[in-house]
Amino acid sequence: MAVYLLDTSVIIDALNRKRKRWELLGSLVEAGETLACSAITVAEIYAGIRQHETERTHTFLENLDCYGVDADLARYAGWLKNDWAKQGRTLSISDVLIAATALVHKVVLMTDNRKDFPMQNLALYPLP
Repeated sequence: MAVYLLDTSVIIDALNRKRKRWELLGSLVEAGETLACSAITVAEIYAGIRQHETERTHTFLENLDCYGVDADLARYAGWLKNDWAKQGRTLSISDVLIAATALVHKVVLMTDNRKDFPMQNLALYPLP
């Protein structure tokens, strides 16, 4: 069984029933897979939420496993950001925290924003 770490774009599409994300996530759950997110993603979702979306969003997020950020994970994310900056690539702190979460927990990241996650050792779900 795999664990899929959902990025913000995937959750938003699922909640809004766009791009068949709801159906994709449902089929993964039916197959016994686990859906998860980062605490960073939760913050991103609530930062852009509209009042009428609160209950549905809360219910959806409550059904995901949620990985937090501790000092070790934050340190690793900082090193990732630093390493990529040395290569001339600027990555957001939220993206490197999400990437670090996926790498540390050895889970598959599901994102529409592959360019934001260039780490070669990061397992990415092949979204259409």
